[in-house]
Amino acid sequence: MASDSSVTTARQATREEMRDAKLPLAYRDSCAHLLIPLNRCRYDTYYLPWKCEDERHTYEKCQYVEFKKRVAKMDELRAAKGGARSN
Repeated sequence: MASDSSVTTARQATREEMRDAKLPLAYRDSCAHLLIPLNRCRYDTYYLPWKCEDERHTYEKCQYVEFKKRVAKMDELRAAKGGARSN
C-alpha cells in the first residue's frame, strides 16, 4: 500500500484534463488525477465493481488523506482560538 504522502504528492490534473474528462466541479480537487483514470476504467468495463478495484482504492485513499488533513487543520485553528467552536 502506498504511504500517505505518495498518494497526494503525485502530479495534479490540469483544468484542461478535468474538462476533457467531464468531471463535475465538485470532484475537481487534489485527487482528480486519480478519478480520471478510475472513471475511464469504469466506463470501459461497464461499471463492473470488481474490475477497477485498484483505481478505486487509490482514489478513496487519496480522499481519506485529504479529509484527515482538513480535520488536522481545523483542530489547529480550534486550538489557536482556545478551543472555541465556530458554530
